[in-house]
Formats: sequence, C-alpha cells, structure tokens
Amino acid sequence: MTSDSPPAISATGLRKSYGDHTVLDGIDLHVPAGTVFSLLGPNGAGKTTTVQILSTLIRADGGRATVAGHDLGRAPQAVRAAIGVTGQFSAVDNLLTGEENLLLMADLHHLDRAEGRRRAADLLERFGLTDAARKPGATYSGGMRRRLDLAMGLVGRPRLIFLDEPTTGLDPRSRREMWGIIRDLIADGVTIFLTTQYLEEADQLADRIALLDHGRLVAEGTPAELKRLVPGGHIELRFTDPAEFDRAARVLGEAARNDETLSLQVPSDGGVGALRTVLRRLDETDVQVEGLSVHNPDLDDVFLSLTGQTEPGGTGPAPRAGTTEPNPHAGDAGPTDHAEEAVR
Repeated sequence: MTSDSPPAISATGLRKSYGDHTVLDGIDLHVPAGTVFSLLGPNGAGKTTTVQILSTLIRADGGRATVAGHDLGRAPQAVRAAIGVTGQFSAVDNLLTGEENLLLMADLHHLDRAEGRRRAADLLERFGLTDAARKPGATYSGGMRRRLDLAMGLVGRPRLIFLDEPTTGLDPRSRREMWGIIRDLIADGVTIFLTTQYLEEADQLADRIALLDHGRLVAEGTPAELKRLVPGGHIELRFTDPAEFDRAARVLGEAARNDETLSLQVPSDGGVGALRTVLRRLDETDVQVEGLSVHNPDLDDVFLSLTGQTEPGGTGPAPRAGTTEPNPHAGDAGPTDHAEEAVR
C-alpha cells in the first residue's frame, strides 16, 4: 500500500438520530486500505450504527462517506459488492450444514456451481471446518459458528470487512483462534473495520483506534498514542545497593521511593526521550542501576479516563440516561445480514 492509495473508508460529518435522540453527532473517519481500524466505545455509543451506515444497512441523516472508493449515497450497490459484514448476531442457518450455508452465499453472489463448491471447500479448510462441513449449524460450538459466519462473509472475496464485535461470547481459546484468522486476512491485504468490547483485542489487532462516546469521537490514534493520553506512566528503577538507591533518589528528586523494595518510580510519558533523559542523568552521576522497566497505561486506563466507564459494555458507571443505541436489526439470527448485503 502506498501513501497515496485511496482510503478504504472516508467519512465526514456522519449524523444519525432516532427521534430526539442523537446516536451519531457528526463523526469523521479515515481508514487507510490494508489496515485494521478499531472503533471502541461504551454500549450505546454509536458503534453498531456506524457499521450499519457504512455497510448500507441504514441511511445516515447527514454527512458524506466513501467506502471502497464508492460514494455511499450515490453507489450503494457498488459498496455492497466490495464489502463483507460479520455482525453481532450470527447469520448461520441452524438447519443447513456448514457447507450448505456457504453454498447459499455462493448462490447469492451469483457464482456458478463449480466455482461455488470450490470456494466453499477452500473456506471450510481455511477456517478448520472441513470435518464439520456436513453437520447442521445447530450442532456447532460458539467458536465454530463465528468462524463459519466470517467464512460466509468472505465468499464474495471482499477487500473490506466489517467485524462488529466478532468475538463476543467466545471463550479465550476461541477468541485467540479468531484473532489468528483476522491476522491472516490482514496479511492478505484485506482492510478490517473492527468494533469490539475487548480492549485487549483492539490493542492486539488494530493499527489505529478511535474512541466513540455519546455519538462523538473523543480520541483517535495508534494504541501507543492513546496510552500516552492518560497519566500514570512511569519508569521503575530497581537497586540492590541501598547507597546507590539513595544517590539515585537524590539525583531524581521527582521519583517516588519504595524503601522496602529499593525501587524508584519516575513519572514518564512512555516515550523514548523520557527514558534517555533518566538514563543520562544517572550516567552523569555514575549511579549503578540493577534493572529498570517502563510502565505505560493500558487501553483500560484510556477508556476509563475518557468515558468514565471501566470497559465497553462492562460493569463500570452506568451510561447516562438516553444513551441506549437503537438497533433496528437486533435479534436477527438468520442469514439476512449476509443475504441483504449480497443481493441489494
């Protein structure tokens, strides 16, 4: 990908309201092709509404956007042909086998019979579902259903995939298996637009993260940049010689002492420059340090600081009144999400 490549998503001033409740309040997005962009936020912040607008499932009340190079308002059919969507609710048909679910999607994408079967077989193998191909979806575990759901969204070979909370409800092993699949897609050059309630997931996968709160973007940057937005970062210095410990404490007057462990905590923004400054001051006075480590705030700290909640959808302070995000497609459990995307 070159720096002058057209973005996978470009949006300006997107707005959406339901009655007098504003869900999106003029957000701007820029997602370079071939990257992973993660949208975080509390329940009701507007994440799913954003995905539904950008994937043409609902219309924005205002603003403009291009998706996969196509204007969202003027060329929705072209947008649908270029994207894949895996929503919060599985599109797997419980009565069909895994193979039949994929063949249904192949039909909706107008693949001929032979190509559809080849595509289904390739995806079943890629997602580790070959042994379960002839079993009905009702017998699949949660992790298997999510893998099949994602495979169904890939039948049309999209270059941009919307993953709306793809690992919600999965156990840790299944979640990490899904991360591996997502990384493989990234390696193939696919662009991923990810919403998630798991901050570690965004930290592991995303090139850039935007934090959405009450319909507005309150922060955006790389995971490292966001972590530097909140206080609490420090450099911890450890000593074995009490005399060296005391000398270092005098040199670094701003450091917090722990006389029991012979350690100092020096406030830091997490950058390389701060570390160099501390080491230079110690070197200039010949202070011997046994060991050091750099501690930065994590995304949990960023989320708590900027939204007042402990985690997206978690047990932190309750959202303010009127922040429930309307979801006109809540409860869809059949193949309608993928089917609507394929045939519109």
